Amino acid sequence: MALKIAFLLFFIISIVLPTRNAFEICSTDDSDLSIVHIYGKCSPFALPHKQETWFDTVVKMANEDPGRVAYLSTLIGQKSKTSVPVASGHQVLNTGNYVVRAKLGTPGQLMYMVLDTSNDGTWVPCSGCTGCPTTLFLPANSSTFGSMDCKMPQCTQVKGLSCPTSDSSPCLFNQSYGGDSSFAATLSQDSLRLALDVVPNYAFGCINAVSGGAVPPQGLLGLGRGPMSLLSQSRSLYSGVFSYCLPSFKSYYFSGSLKLGPTGQPTKIKTTLLLRKPHRPSLYYVNLTGITVGKVLVPIAPELLAFDPNTGAGTIIDSGTVITRFVEPIYSVVRDEFRKQIGRTISSLGAFDTCFIAKNEAIAPTITLHFTEMDLKLPMENTLIHSSAGSLACLSMAAAPSNVNSVLNIIANLQQQNLRILFDVANSRLGIARELCN
Repeated sequence: MALKIAFLLFFIISIVLPTRNAFEICSTDDSDLSIVHIYGKCSPFALPHKQETWFDTVVKMANEDPGRVAYLSTLIGQKSKTSVPVASGHQVLNTGNYVVRAKLGTPGQLMYMVLDTSNDGTWVPCSGCTGCPTTLFLPANSSTFGSMDCKMPQCTQVKGLSCPTSDSSPCLFNQSYGGDSSFAATLSQDSLRLALDVVPNYAFGCINAVSGGAVPPQGLLGLGRGPMSLLSQSRSLYSGVFSYCLPSFKSYYFSGSLKLGPTGQPTKIKTTLLLRKPHRPSLYYVNLTGITVGKVLVPIAPELLAFDPNTGAGTIIDSGTVITRFVEPIYSVVRDEFRKQIGRTISSLGAFDTCFIAKNEAIAPTITLHFTEMDLKLPMENTLIHSSAGSLACLSMAAAPSNVNSVLNIIANLQQQNLRILFDVANSRLGIARELCN
């Protein structure tokens, strides 16, 4: 009953709020650590997309997913050191990512940074940057800013390092991303403020130049678990624990939340084991053991699900991919069983190959993901997307793109909406609990 009341209130508020000024409803409280969808009303990047329907936006974002999947697939094959960024800028901005308010420097300069669980580094566009957007971090205005030189140990963690013979030279590096795009940056440090917490001497990439595609306009906050990630740099403050609750794409006026540290985390939550690839520690692997559609446990060869630390095969939880992607043999059996139980004429739309006419969600079977020690029964809003008119519904999953030699299964952000996802790196556990994030 309480859940029904909560959703009724959400419905009423969603009708009332559009008549109000966005500045009246978007939090500016420095103690708030809200997560907003990058196209949401409380995001500074919402304006160009205000004429699109939610359905059109999701279709567009899902069509950009193959770039993200390709990027993640390249990561699992790398064995060299890397920490500071990064995914392709257009992959980040044009997919269903979420941004969080952070302040960098002293006094703090507000930046809306993309949250990324599959990257370690933090980076922002800095003043004087060529090819960067208009919102820039101004190092000269911060009393605590400092460039890091080549003799500092953090400098050895970045990829694409360019250090001259002098140890006192700035730690410069270049990163390529998205095939034909790249950026140049200087490893720097400054105070990073998240809500009321301050992480002093936080190492990040200060971008000097960008070529090719766009980058996240105000930077990226890496929530991976490598040596340069937020978790690693704030271990004494947050003890390797964080969680987030992602608001629904449809909740244009609402925000979720990021909770850092063990305080305030849910105590009654089902957990599964976090697995770790030694050469790519930032990715959050989990042990997916099976998938049920309705009451049918679909037949999947164990080797397609098994985690392999050498090849990187297995399943990850990722905040930057829009719709869950399975390797083709897994997706095929899941999709075929779903279609069989639907019993309707099937059509395709963009990245979605299983769309059907349905005004009643009751005809759709529930999909349950089985992990070691934990089952996740996906809510219907995390399984189907509906056209604006509501008559067309599509299964919000897909196969890994055929042009990507991927061995990864990716549990994406649309399937994580309105769930509290807990990352307890210290104890190698990942937890999931239902929560109305809005």
